[in-house]
Amino acid sequence: MILTTTDVIQGAIIQSYLGIVTAEVVYGSNFLRDFFAGLRDIIGGRTGSYERLFEEGQHKALAELEQRALRLGADAVIGIEIDTGTINVDQSGVLLLITATGTAVKMR
Repeated sequence: MILTTTDVIQGAIIQSYLGIVTAEVVYGSNFLRDFFAGLRDIIGGRTGSYERLFEEGQHKALAELEQRALRLGADAVIGIEIDTGTINVDQSGVLLLITATGTAVKMR
């Protein structure tokens, strides 16, 4: 399975477009991670725990995207975009959302 952000695959011919596929990964808040991220806001610097969380989430979203494309009989997913956001649950918490979207294709 080829996963790519481009809309073409060098040297490949797309036989058919199977449709748009999406995958979502949602993480809940974590008190310790939020606390240390807050300290980083005060003293400056990168927030490694959140960087690792988003990296893990992107990998999981791409893996889920691949599985959904395979169920359609795809050989590749092209035009992939990864987006991040938050979902406000209440005044004290948010959920982190990572989505991946692309077009499942069958190649010759």
